[in-house]
Amino acid sequence: MRILASDGMDKSAIAALKEMGHEVVEQFYEPEELAEQVKQYDILVVRSATKVRKPIIDAAKETGKLKLIIRGGVGVDNIDVAYAEENGIHVRNTPRASSNTVAELALAHMLSVARFISIAGHTMREDKWEKKAYKGIELAGRTLGVIGYGRIGQALGAKAQALGMKVLAYDIFKAEGLENENMKYVEMDELLANSDFISVHTPSIDGKPLINADTIAKMKDGAIVINTSRGNNVDEDALLAALESGKLRGAGLDVFAEEPAKNHALYSHPHVSCTPHIGAQTAEAQKRVGAEIVDIIKNFA
Repeated sequence: MRILASDGMDKSAIAALKEMGHEVVEQFYEPEELAEQVKQYDILVVRSATKVRKPIIDAAKETGKLKLIIRGGVGVDNIDVAYAEENGIHVRNTPRASSNTVAELALAHMLSVARFISIAGHTMREDKWEKKAYKGIELAGRTLGVIGYGRIGQALGAKAQALGMKVLAYDIFKAEGLENENMKYVEMDELLANSDFISVHTPSIDGKPLINADTIAKMKDGAIVINTSRGNNVDEDALLAALESGKLRGAGLDVFAEEPAKNHALYSHPHVSCTPHIGAQTAEAQKRVGAEIVDIIKNFA
């Protein structure tokens, strides 16, 4: 089969697929060109940069060659899944591969905001020594609210408990066997009112932000918001206003409403720890993603 990896793929996965007799092409295309190129491939593998919307699927239908779209990652909101499936194109993802990786980054942002690691390091590069300016807080004894307690949320919850934190989780689906004296499921308003840190781990829901002016108003004064899920899960204007007013202590952001990020006022704010959408960017995660992709293709073929 001919496989287009439009956002790249781990070298070990490419080698494995070639050994299986498949042709793998690594090439990113803008939407209009992708619509033409996709007609020539049996499988399309994407990450977050490539958006597979109806026009791409309609173009693929012209030849009927494309049979499988794989999202190398957890969320599939960059793919019109239902439309693809309706037109005989299967959609798969790799939900297990990067869960721990994203959870570790969320925790890193929690620590970074709590101890001013980002801004303090930046000021040292300006030859400043502002030791007394950065009085932080400890994670131990604090409460972490996790919105979306799936694989990533659960991984973060476990790490937080190991650091002595209590965890409140909100999710439509409540997995059994996870609750204990330091972790319990609650309704959203209870989570917002009682959490020192709030970390978002849900897919984008109709493009509407989960963290907005209303939900921020329900949070504790001095709470910290972490987002490693999807940029449009957070209303950036409301978040910035809350940071400037002091309602929120800080924020840790790996994702933005527009990427590459253009909201300079937000990502340059001294109480914001930011990264350029690197949630799954570890050597270990990319190998696991690649291995899952290989397994999907092997079973599909």
